[in-house]
Amino acid sequence: ITSDPVLKAFLVVPRELFVDTSYRHQSYADHPLPIGCEQTISQPTTVMLMLQLLEVLPDHRVMEIGTGSGYNAALLSELTGEVFTVERHLQLVKIARENLKQAGYEDVIVVNGDGKQGYASEGPYDRIMVTAAAHQVPQKLKNQLSIGGLLVAPIGATYGCEMKTYKKISDYHKLNN
Repeated sequence: ITSDPVLKAFLVVPRELFVDTSYRHQSYADHPLPIGCEQTISQPTTVMLMLQLLEVLPDHRVMEIGTGSGYNAALLSELTGEVFTVERHLQLVKIARENLKQAGYEDVIVVNGDGKQGYASEGPYDRIMVTAAAHQVPQKLKNQLSIGGLLVAPIGATYGCEMKTYKKISDYHKLNN
């Protein structure tokens, strides 16, 4: 990891506040940890790699798909001003909101919804980060990305995916309507 802003964010955000209390002693171990609803908080190296690929700048509007416990949203908040994060499990939405509040990231907007739909009402976004493996990037997420924007997502089977970065270069679908 060579991005100074990403490294600084990792030093500032207290990961232990986003880990289930029974796993706090493993907060900084480099492997995923359970957070409830059969979901995990990703291992630190994966999160750092994704954030570095995303190339977030301070003035970017960012949408995260897969809030989990809120940790990645807190890191994104350290990198930019506007962060919207979508989580399908209501229990995790509540946990993430509480974790973010406790850690001082009350400006992050946590939305309960289907990540495949994104959060169009606040788009377009300069950056979109998908934190869960998918076979392909949903068109609705591509539509919510601004021209010149980047989207980072793990694509492929859950335990054999590749980290992919997409850059939107035009609104082709709108030009042909």
